[in-house]
Order: sequence, then C-alpha cells, then structure tokens
Amino acid sequence: MTSPFKKKYILPVIASAFLFVGVSFKDDFFEIAKQIEIFTTLFKELNKNYVDETNPGDLMDKSIKGMLASLDPYTVYFNEQDVVKFKINNTGEYTGIGAMITRKNDKLIIREPYKNFPADKAGLKAGDEVIQIGDVLLSDFKDDASQLFRGAKNTKIEVKYIRQGKTNTTQIVLDEVEIKSVPFFGKIDDKTGYIVLARFNQKASYETKQALEQLKKEGVERIVLDLRGNPGGLLNEAVNICNLFVPKNEVIVTTKSRIEKHNNTYKTSKEPVDTEIPLAILVDGKSASASEIVSGALQDLDRAVIIGSRSFGKGLVQRPVDLTYGTQLKVTISRYYTPSGRCIQALNYSHKDKNGVATKTEAKNYTAFKTRKGRTVYDGGGIQPDIELEETKWSPITEALQKNDRIFNYVTAYYYKNPNLGDKIPTFSDADFQSFKQFLKAEKFSFDTETELALKNTLATAKKEKIDQSITVEYQQLLEALQKTEENLLDKNKVEIKNLIVDEIIKRYQYQEGLYQYYLKNNSEIKKATSVLNTSAQYKSILKM
Repeated sequence: MTSPFKKKYILPVIASAFLFVGVSFKDDFFEIAKQIEIFTTLFKELNKNYVDETNPGDLMDKSIKGMLASLDPYTVYFNEQDVVKFKINNTGEYTGIGAMITRKNDKLIIREPYKNFPADKAGLKAGDEVIQIGDVLLSDFKDDASQLFRGAKNTKIEVKYIRQGKTNTTQIVLDEVEIKSVPFFGKIDDKTGYIVLARFNQKASYETKQALEQLKKEGVERIVLDLRGNPGGLLNEAVNICNLFVPKNEVIVTTKSRIEKHNNTYKTSKEPVDTEIPLAILVDGKSASASEIVSGALQDLDRAVIIGSRSFGKGLVQRPVDLTYGTQLKVTISRYYTPSGRCIQALNYSHKDKNGVATKTEAKNYTAFKTRKGRTVYDGGGIQPDIELEETKWSPITEALQKNDRIFNYVTAYYYKNPNLGDKIPTFSDADFQSFKQFLKAEKFSFDTETELALKNTLATAKKEKIDQSITVEYQQLLEALQKTEENLLDKNKVEIKNLIVDEIIKRYQYQEGLYQYYLKNNSEIKKATSVLNTSAQYKSILKM
C-alpha cells in the first residue's frame, strides 16, 4: 500500500520538474502555469479517489514517458539509476562486472564478457542466462537488473546462471571498469594504420591521439579510422578528434535552435597532430551523432575519404538538465549542421505520418551543398559516403536474424560443441551453413519480417472479427510460401550471414581484440579503404587534391 507521505510529497517534485519548462519558455508562462495546475489537481484527485490502490511513482513515470514520446526519442527522463548509467556512458569508468548484458523476454543474458574484467575472471561466458544475483531471483525482479551488479570495489557477489541447460554458481568480485573509446589500433600493412573509435566518451580524443602518434612512430603514413557501429557521445570530443587532422580555428559543426542561446559554432582550438596524412573513414548505418560530426566535417573540409554506407542521421542535440531528487531530463535543444551547411538529422519528428511515424526527406528532395574544394554533397540525413559499399548494409533477412538473436544463439551452441578452437581462425563451410539452417528449423524460428508480421496481424484481426475460418487455408498457403521465400533468402545472403557468424565465433574464443586482428586482413571494407589510401591517384581524385 502506498503511504500518505509519498502521496503528499510527490506533487512538489513534479511541480519543480515542470517549472523548469516554464522558466525556459517565459512567453508562454501563463499557459504553462495553467496546465501545471490542471495536471497537479488531476494527479492528486486520481490517486485519492481511484477504485484500486495506485502507485504514484509508476503513474508519473508513465505520464512523463507518454508526454515525451510525442516529441523525439532522444528527449528522455532519467530516474536516479538512469542518471548513474548516463554518467558511465560519458566518462567510460565505473565499478562493475565488465560485461555487456541484455534483458530480453525477462531473461538476463551475458552478451559479451570483456577480457580480464570481473565477469570474465568469474568464468561467465556469452550466452549464459543469469537467474539470481545475491539473494534476488531475477524472475521476481522487474526493474533494471544491472543495478544489482553495482557496488564498491572488491564487493563479492554470488551469481547463479544457466549454461547449456545446467545451473551453475560463481562469485564475481567487483572492480573498476574502464570502457575504452579506442578498444583497438594496429597496422594493416607497413604503411597503413587502423584505429577503431567505438564511442565518444571523455577520453575519446586522448585515446585517438595516443593511437595516432604511436602508429606514426611505427612508420605509418596512412590511417583508416573505423567509426562503424559508433553511436556517438560527447560533442566536444568529436571536435577534438577532427582537430587531430585539421588546423586550429576550423569550423567543425554548428548548432541551430529557435532559442538564441543554443545557437553555437564549434571550432578546433588546438594545434593538430597531422594535417597531411591520408585518411579514410569507415561508416555504416549505425554510425550516429558525434560519428557523423567527425565524418561529415572531414568530408566537407576535403580532409578524408568516407567509405561504407549512409550513416544513421542523428543530428539532434541534447542537453542534460538536473531535476529534483537526483533525476534528470535530457532534452533536445538544437540540430547539428556540418561546415558546408548540411543538416545531419534524417527524421523529422515534428512532422509525422498518420501512423505516428516521423517522416524522412525523399532523395529527390535532397539539397546540394559544396565542400571546400567544390565537391557536391547532399543533405537528407546522415553522411553519404564518397565510396558506397553494399557489404556495409544488412539485408532484411539478416536484420531479422540479428534482431532475434539467432546468430548469437547458434554460435553459443557452436562454442560448446567446439571447445578447442582457441586462436585458430574458424572456417565456416557450406556444410556448416546447412547446420545453421537446420538449427533455425529446430528452433522453429520465425523471421518476423515486415511482410510476415503484416500477414500474422491480418489473421489476428480476422479472428477478432470471427472470419478467420473462411481464410485459414489461404492464410496457411501464403505463410508457407512466404517462409519458403525467406528460406531462399538465407541462401541468397549466405556470404553476408556467414561473415557475421564467423565474427561472432571469433569473439567467443578471442574476444574483441581477436576480432579486430582478424579484420585487419579479412574485412572487405578495410581492404577497400586500404586500397584507396594505397592508390594515391584515386585518393587525390576523390578529394580533388
């Protein structure tokens, strides 16, 4: 039962949170104050009079999320636990177990233990399902389970988990965990260096600079900077990373807003490391935000050749605002624009279609802009590469396999069937691919492609309207035809799927570092970037040098 104390004191908290909005928009202060009063009265009367016991905290959480959902997905409310995670993402440092974990279908799964960190030292492996942390059974715990892995350094936590159908126990000793922005760098060949920039936390530019300088000491004369899958992070770190390759006082990005104080121009402020070294940047559909600032700015300044596929298109700028009781609002305040004037943002959340989905500018309506040397580039959201590679894009069938963890689950089974692979590079034959297809059949895997989901929704609607009996035969025929088509698509996209399976297998035995070592000699995008850098005439031709 909710105490009167909680009901009494929840309202000042909400009033304080909403008053921030009132301060920000003084011209509408009366209207905002009016709406706050209506909401406060409604909230109080609802909790006081509703037929069943209410939970004011849950109701408020849902009401805030509902309000923010009408705006954009980046304007979000953080409770106290969320604030801690947000700070970890920005600093890259925390005390914990050192593993990527996900919760799906009420299961807490170890996705990737990081080498030599607490989870790894405790013997946890990718695919392990954690069922108990300390005294807490996760089946009874519906909140964010990662908070159960928090604590002071050297705290010992008993963990119970299921592996391949067997229940096991282990003890994790918490330690300081540092999430590196640059998890790997090395040499592709004697003259070409490779730097993986995985995220933009507070040490991103420092780690990138250290890698660049070390590679130059080792004789590297060309650089491949890999931003694939990088979701972004801190704006100033993006500017500082550009500053490694361009002179002081260059405009890297501008932000534009309807509020004057949020309009800013960000320039490089330090002496560069190397303004001449040939540079290729890899991007894909998961390269977002700060990744797009770096790739977009260096493209506009004709400083780098961009290779891969169009980036994500996340050009909305957020600022965290502290609220009461340790909570926080991350609110969108402006949009990013590259030096040429291109807006990075792809989706327009202020204009949504009849289904409530944000609209996207059609290619025919893209606006042309010019780089410093007069090359034509276009807006439309995200950064369009100078060299576009199909292999950086996943087919819908591959997206479905990844989304539903079928490659992950298959490799988990593969790992325990092949315990002695070690540091060997796996060869995944056509016979192995057939075993993967058999695995999907055994699991009765549904691809849940958009077409398949639409068909299933049609039958669900027919059942509600009690007309399903008359279309059952036709529905089953359509579903079987669709599933056969999907199976054919597995074969059509075999190379793409096999590559992802091999990547996952390598990570199981050799961690992320082993995967990057494998990429140096085997990844097609890296090979293309190396080829461009090694062919001076092509590199200069692209950049009009």
